[in-house]
Amino acid sequence: CGVWSACRPERGPMKVFVNGAEREVQATTLSELLRETGHNRPYIATALNGTFVPREVRERTALSEADRIEIVSPIEGG
Repeated sequence: CGVWSACRPERGPMKVFVNGAEREVQATTLSELLRETGHNRPYIATALNGTFVPREVRERTALSEADRIEIVSPIEGG
């Protein structure tokens, strides 16, 4: 198990912080979390505990209890 690989044998919910709000999630990877929370749009930026996570490694980026995830998407309009 490591920063870029998922490894969590139990499948119960865990508490993480998404954009500052505490949430209980079933997701074990950043990619799963994005789908679970409805943030699966193609043009978003993500950070895990203050570190930028590129789109191509989200699928194998493991989540842990109390992780802090930031999700930023562009706003259209003017």
